[in-house]
Amino acid sequence: MSADPTESWKLTLPCTRAEAEAIDMGEGLEGFDPSPVIITSEEIEDDPLSWRLDAYFSGKPDAAVVAAVRALAPSSADVTAETERVPDEDWITLSQAGIEPVHAARFYVHTSANKGDVPPGAHAFHIEASRAFGTGHHQTTTGCLLALDAMKVQGKRFRNILDLGTGTGLLAFAALHLWPRAYATASDIDAAAIAITEENAAVNGIALGEGPGALALAAAPGLEHPLLIDRAPYDLIVANILAGPLIGLAPTIAMALAEGGTLVLAGLLDWQAKPVTQAYRRQGLMPVSAKAIGDWPTLTLRKRTRYGAARVTRLGPGGANDAPGFGSW
Repeated sequence: MSADPTESWKLTLPCTRAEAEAIDMGEGLEGFDPSPVIITSEEIEDDPLSWRLDAYFSGKPDAAVVAAVRALAPSSADVTAETERVPDEDWITLSQAGIEPVHAARFYVHTSANKGDVPPGAHAFHIEASRAFGTGHHQTTTGCLLALDAMKVQGKRFRNILDLGTGTGLLAFAALHLWPRAYATASDIDAAAIAITEENAAVNGIALGEGPGALALAAAPGLEHPLLIDRAPYDLIVANILAGPLIGLAPTIAMALAEGGTLVLAGLLDWQAKPVTQAYRRQGLMPVSAKAIGDWPTLTLRKRTRYGAARVTRLGPGGANDAPGFGSW
């Protein structure tokens, strides 16, 4: 980076929807301080090849950070794109100006730049597009919010909840709003996401901690963290990540889910729903519903009772619980 951090620079690259969804916004950029802000957006609705990646830098970027950003969008390898100086403005706020608030059932998600009028009876969450993470306005997040709300309407009760791959913390916040006395945990492979979740929790009045009604946080790949293991089994797990990791994590997620527990999966495209569902069927989970917003389905599954090998008893929040034999996750 240049020695003058007051300058703002930008790099714009075309990308595909698959690349935009697959980008782990922190990975590959950890060594750069300050880290660029990455924002992806859809250029043409429902065109998987017409997406855009905008990278914003504090100070003129050097070749190393530009190369790291370009590596996030391999399809743009042959595209000639130069960094450009942009006015010294709050470009994070400007980038959010076109983001419409999302009203999903009883939830209303907005940024500071475009709050609008909160609908009567809706619970508002303020989620900024900060650093390298989005605002939670994608269809997959909306699908999860609708799935959570539907379960509340049906009278479902959960006491131990995990938001796996939390990103901004939004889904964990929504679950705690619906079941305010539950034990809740949010995890992400990227420590930056956990830091952002902490910030968003403060903004939205979410208590952090390990007791009922509070949110515990962990940075870990999958469920490879003592906190996540000790708090299992969960009666509700929400995982809004990607199809590949969802399939790979199926045995682990199934082990961490209590018998009769509910699993909500998102982050996959419609053609990926079948292999993802099959992966969890093999682990004793049965489909309950599949509802799509555009090309993005949200899957709800339930774990069969009395399924699988003999279980051990592990102390979780609130006392002893039956759980599968936990190994190294």
